[in-house]
Amino acid sequence: MRGDYRRHGGTLLGGAFLSLCLYRYGRWGQGLRLPFARFFVSRTYGLANLFLANLTKIWIPPETTLGQDFHIVNNEGSLSIHPHSVIGDRCGVMHNVTIGSNMREGAPVIGDDVFVGVNSTVLGAIRVGDRVRIAANTAVTSDVPADSIVVGSPARIYPRLGPMR
Repeated sequence: MRGDYRRHGGTLLGGAFLSLCLYRYGRWGQGLRLPFARFFVSRTYGLANLFLANLTKIWIPPETTLGQDFHIVNNEGSLSIHPHSVIGDRCGVMHNVTIGSNMREGAPVIGDDVFVGVNSTVLGAIRVGDRVRIAANTAVTSDVPADSIVVGSPARIYPRLGPMR
């Protein structure tokens, strides 16, 4: 939580920080062994999420698997993540991003060091490799290899140029 606090501007009342705290609380509650404790945490999580998700427009269900150093770069818009999505370490997402869909079966698996731009969607049971950059306004519906840049709607995949290849 200290890392989340520092990464999200060092303020306790930031929407991104509060949403990640609530996610971590719900995730912690799912791992409790006592049924009564799990019941209590799930009810308090649900009540808090009712208010916070409507206030911040950030919905990260506790079933989602987030890697270390997940960063919500800008929380001015909405963020919606499918409950069965798996997101790797050091990933950053901008505002108005949708990861996963309730229209199709399966959820995306996103690798490490991925950046998802503004108004982008990552839909379906797809795999996004490590060190991928998804540009703004991009709709990703197919697998993306590692070290790529994805642009457009429908998405076009370009190999990354330069020394990071």
